[in-house]
Amino acid sequence: MSDQPDADMVTMSIIDSTMTAICREMGITLMRTSYSTIFNEALDFTCALAAPDGQMIAQAEFCPSMIGGVPLLVRSCVLEIPLEEWEPGDVVVHNDPYRGGLHSPEHTLIQPVFVDGELMAFAMTIGHLVEIGGMVPGAFAGEATEIFHEGIRVPPVFIKKHGKDVDEVWKLLLANVRTPRFNYGDLRALIAGTDVGVRGLDNVINKYGKETFRQTLADLLDYSESRMRAEIQAIPDGKYTFSDEVEDDGIDKTPYTINVAVHINGDEAVIDYTGTSPQAKGPINATLGVSYSAAYNGMLHVTDESIPTNSGCFRPIRVVSPPGTLLNVDYPAPEVGGNTETHCKIAGAVIGALSPAMPDRTMAAEGATHTNFVFGGTDQESGEAFVCYAIELSGWGGRDFADGNDATDSINGNCRVIPVEVFETRFPLQCESYIMVEDSGGAGRHRGGLSTQRTLKSLSTEITGSQMSDRHHNRAWGLYGGQSGGVAGTWHMAANTVEWRTIDDAFGKVSPSKWSNVTIAPGDRIRFQTPGGGGWGNPQERARTQVAEDLAEGYISAKTAHEIYGLEAAGDD
Repeated sequence: MSDQPDADMVTMSIIDSTMTAICREMGITLMRTSYSTIFNEALDFTCALAAPDGQMIAQAEFCPSMIGGVPLLVRSCVLEIPLEEWEPGDVVVHNDPYRGGLHSPEHTLIQPVFVDGELMAFAMTIGHLVEIGGMVPGAFAGEATEIFHEGIRVPPVFIKKHGKDVDEVWKLLLANVRTPRFNYGDLRALIAGTDVGVRGLDNVINKYGKETFRQTLADLLDYSESRMRAEIQAIPDGKYTFSDEVEDDGIDKTPYTINVAVHINGDEAVIDYTGTSPQAKGPINATLGVSYSAAYNGMLHVTDESIPTNSGCFRPIRVVSPPGTLLNVDYPAPEVGGNTETHCKIAGAVIGALSPAMPDRTMAAEGATHTNFVFGGTDQESGEAFVCYAIELSGWGGRDFADGNDATDSINGNCRVIPVEVFETRFPLQCESYIMVEDSGGAGRHRGGLSTQRTLKSLSTEITGSQMSDRHHNRAWGLYGGQSGGVAGTWHMAANTVEWRTIDDAFGKVSPSKWSNVTIAPGDRIRFQTPGGGGWGNPQERARTQVAEDLAEGYISAKTAHEIYGLEAAGDD
């Protein structure tokens, strides 16, 4: 930490709040100017500000899976484009997971902030582009075996120079995707977000002066660091271990183990993934940036939420991730599922490891999957290609003080589900039912959150679908005697039939949860069920009034109420 005199807390608080507000405004601009539902409805993006050395100085409350990767993204860009080559009005685009990126669909746009000719910061947007080419519409190729199956890789290159488009880069980006008009609009929205960040930060720096701004940033990072160190110091020293599994990789039916050891030593934490399975053939591998982000994500969930989220609070947390493993993939293995299916299980394992030391701040496992369903086809009226990336909501784990959240996006997403009305207007699918699943939350003194089930019918055109999901066999684990959550599932019903069949049975796929290029014909139906959260504590200790209320609301069945919770009669209170 810095040896500077005590910080001006008032100025630091004002500048921190202002920078956070700038990041929020960046996100609102991105949302309102984007073309795709994954941005303007689901909010699968984040907005951040970074110092020239890559340290994140502010971010807004969008997608948490991305924020831990910000420092690595900036440093990787600067390695290939030295700071002296950046000029006002430049914008760099970057998505390469083997150059510090997270996973292939997430494109990072970075614009420098110059004041009086001096580079002071970077404004960044990171967004999940729906379509990036590759072997399936929508990027989530559940059967990919190499990075080249997963779409275009973009090393750090200027997409704008001196404020003007670099036409050759735009041509390359748009020539490699199925939906060039939508990609164009979404990239413009990401750039517009950085424009807002540059203008906002320029105003702040001009108001307070460069030296005050620089000193305040140093103080702010040190302040976050000291707050995080105090949180870690309160955890008893020791080694805390936990493990979880990804049930398969889409290629083989072999489960893959995630091992986590959290070493607490005074005011520092080391999160060690040694013992994790070797990298998979299929696309569930995590890049180093994802493994960093997941470790930070887990720690942020068990520490004081009022700590400003910047690189300072990451300083006391070290990550050990051996190369060539599931959590630090080597080129050219595939990796698109690492940031959706594997990240959340890493963060959950960190939380699980710390549960003996922090029972009042940890939770049982959440669903830990976004049930990613991507599909594409050709619009019959316009003749234009369409592609959609849809997520589903699962249950969160029970806690010491409350039930798990029902129907919530996974811990690393914070995304919204696309509303049915928007979904049906934009795409040739009808939502026939959308429900929360009875008995899907793991039983406990505090039950796990309920999962969801959605049934879609294809209406007018042939659709090509793919999925990246998990927990179709493995369940979300409980804590302190709580029971596991309900399993997920995906089923298909062919037109003019009444038989639901799992995807692996209907289409001869290896995995029921990770598959590619399934044809959904007009009249076919497809059903997605997500996993429920694990329970916390002995179910017999649950208040009788809560059991009766769950039964009356349809959250649990009469059988569960009587056999698991011991409710003698429906009206027993």
